[in-house]
Amino acid sequence: MSDPRAISLAGGRLAGLCWGAEQAPTWLALHGWLDNAASFTRLAPLLARRLGIRIVAIDFTGHGHSQHVAGDYALWDYCHDLLDAADELGLERATLLAHSMGAGVSCLTAAALPERVDRLILIDGMGALTTPAGDAAQQLHKGLRASRRSLSAAPRYPDIKTAVAARVAGGVTPIDADTASPVVARNLSDEGDGHVRLRTDGRLLWPSPVRLTPEQVLALLGAIKAPVLLIEGEGGILGERESAAAARSAVSALTRRVLPGGHHLHLELGAVAAVAQAIVDWQILDEVV
Repeated sequence: MSDPRAISLAGGRLAGLCWGAEQAPTWLALHGWLDNAASFTRLAPLLARRLGIRIVAIDFTGHGHSQHVAGDYALWDYCHDLLDAADELGLERATLLAHSMGAGVSCLTAAALPERVDRLILIDGMGALTTPAGDAAQQLHKGLRASRRSLSAAPRYPDIKTAVAARVAGGVTPIDADTASPVVARNLSDEGDGHVRLRTDGRLLWPSPVRLTPEQVLALLGAIKAPVLLIEGEGGILGERESAAAARSAVSALTRRVLPGGHHLHLELGAVAAVAQAIVDWQILDEVV
């Protein structure tokens, strides 16, 4: 089944999409910053069909169709989104399929609550953005200053095509229109006059007042007990940077696969099949072992 079904969790606070039979073993999918559950539109149906599983992808708070909150969106706050969704789905120990920021949330949760995480499948993301301890005051300065400013109205576009073009032009990481389209479409609301408006909470663009230090992130990664599959894009954000290499080295049970593609390789038409195959191969090997 390729068409997703809508799902509501946590008393309507969280929205999401799901693929696969309701009675099948369930994996929880977590998207990246400024994306949403539609990030898994192309990967999830492949995995649901080939592995006989159900995949539930949530919109993190402030993203997609989920509710907004006042104040900051700290990375560790999203751990509650993950746990609330897992609780409602009856997942005492969850397999997490996570991209970018979602991978960071998954790592934090696996480190802090190892009894809740069975396996981690991370796509071009690991750990968290960090700030050295000596820069903490400046980071707090940026965060406080941003939060004191008035929140601007969400961007409005004449059509979806224009909204997609804006995401392609202004994205933090390179992305093309075909890759961006599913995510952008879910992030838009219909204005009723032919125009569309961005649903995403503008507070997500504010600088974080507080970040973990590099040492803290490495310690958290070292506390992960679950087996980890890390799938990176050749043109992704990790690569051979010193911080990425240190993060990989900190995890005791890590399998790394580097595949053709960019940061959103799980959503790229030319890359998603290879991503699915890498996950299926790892799953089969894990079952054999």
